[in-house]
Amino acid sequence: MLQGKTPRVTIQDVAALSGLSICTVSRALRNLPNVSEAAQTRVSGAAAKLGYKASSAASRLAGGSTGSVAIIAPTATAWFFAQAVEAAEEVFADSGYDTVLISLRNRPSLARKLFADLEGLSQRVDGVLLLNIALSEAEMAALAGSGLAVASVGMHDVPWDNVGIDNEDAAHAATSHLLGLGHWDVAMLAGSEIGEPSLVTANERLKGFERALDEHDLTVDPDLVIDAGSSIEGGRRAMTELIENRRMPSAIFAGCDETAFGALMAVRDLGLSTPKNVSIIGIDDHQMSWFLGLSTIAQPVADQGAFAANLLIERLHRSGLPNPPASHVLETKLVERRSTRRRR
Repeated sequence: MLQGKTPRVTIQDVAALSGLSICTVSRALRNLPNVSEAAQTRVSGAAAKLGYKASSAASRLAGGSTGSVAIIAPTATAWFFAQAVEAAEEVFADSGYDTVLISLRNRPSLARKLFADLEGLSQRVDGVLLLNIALSEAEMAALAGSGLAVASVGMHDVPWDNVGIDNEDAAHAATSHLLGLGHWDVAMLAGSEIGEPSLVTANERLKGFERALDEHDLTVDPDLVIDAGSSIEGGRRAMTELIENRRMPSAIFAGCDETAFGALMAVRDLGLSTPKNVSIIGIDDHQMSWFLGLSTIAQPVADQGAFAANLLIERLHRSGLPNPPASHVLETKLVERRSTRRRR
């Protein structure tokens, strides 16, 4: 009788058993510095118990290898992408791969040009790590058939390994937090959608916002959903527009922490204060969120980049094995700080 194939043990399994982040586990498995002895012991024990085997750079395919991988991001300046890129680059470098960073600078024309010449890209790199890139169905099919190893962060329904969070649930948790504090008049500073087809992140976060309101028998007021992009300046402009030309809600859900920072600036500049006049929550847990006292939904940004990089390396080293692509959803959590409080 044939036995079923044993599921492949991943770095996420080691992280879950050891109780440590994927970034820490990745560093410990590769004997890099800045890992405590206790953490190293926990990781080693978990890896041994699970039978995890890290890929070796020596197993790289010999024929035609460039020794390079490309990280493709919508922009290199936003905090999320900078964090994910840095974590991925560390994993690639320690596995012996050079990294080519390609920023599309939020310009759809650059994306179309890049994905129209995949043959040229394959002459430069062995694999591609996509960070929340908007792809048409034709571009997705072309990339899947290009011969390049592919992995991604923050994408959905793709024919390769993907790592991300449940953006709808994260937005639902943020909005539910405000509703649970008695805020029935909630606005959303939404992320903008760029490219065709659009990025899924902003749409999913809007869905989570709408679902939370619907569960409380509330309808979405179009005047209280305003495009703010994903930047501090966008958040400042959107919040100013909301207060001066629309109406002042009792609470704000910002599509990301950087947008929330801009909203905090606008509230202050207009002589108001948070949370006295308005409660504000974001998504990310940016390093400045603690300093500014911003309530947020924390997501493991660096872990997403490191995990996806490890998956891409495994694809490069085991290209002949029939491992079906998998979608890995990492956990988020509510971090309540001083920017939100119960409505009085």
